[in-house]
Amino acid sequence: MTTHIFPKSFHKKMLARQTGRHFYAFKRAFDFCAALAAIVLSGWLMALIALLIFAEDGAPALFRQERMGRGEKLFTLYKFRSMRRDAPNVASKELKNPQKYMLRIGKILRKTSLDELPQLFNILRGEMSFIGPRPLIPAETEIRRLRRQYGVYTVRPGVTGWAQVNGRDKLPIKHKAMLDKFYIDHMGVYLDLRIIKRTVFYVFERRGISH
Repeated sequence: MTTHIFPKSFHKKMLARQTGRHFYAFKRAFDFCAALAAIVLSGWLMALIALLIFAEDGAPALFRQERMGRGEKLFTLYKFRSMRRDAPNVASKELKNPQKYMLRIGKILRKTSLDELPQLFNILRGEMSFIGPRPLIPAETEIRRLRRQYGVYTVRPGVTGWAQVNGRDKLPIKHKAMLDKFYIDHMGVYLDLRIIKRTVFYVFERRGISH
């Protein structure tokens, strides 16, 4: 099941799963330090984005939504608001005409993924990691069941992950769950670095984003 979701050029030794105590400690320490540094460096940008959202559509600048975390525990995920305040509280893909509700600044935020910046605070609080399966909303029952079956909830959800760099919004549910399972089965420093590299490419090319 994995030959189509991992390049053949990767050496098998690089796919060894690193799940020891030291790896998790290193991953959490990296997440905390990198998130703190990113917040300090991007604070001016986040303030500017918040002001632009407020100028176009008023407060609040942040969008808050309950998501499934490690152990299937709920936490509040933060994003910059990219849609008008009167938009229905459903996923963009469920709207008949999502562009109707999109803010002008929201289009830029979505295309550049800058709407994800507030999740640095989720990482700082230990609710998320930079790399891991994207956190689901509770209503996504089918993929939740598959993730539970595949042991995906044993790790923190991520800002980006293996599924996000292999199709993102355009993936069918079962395939997305298999990509999440692949990450769980092969997680390690090398795979995380690979995901970071491909995430930069995806954001630059604006690939896999449906809205």
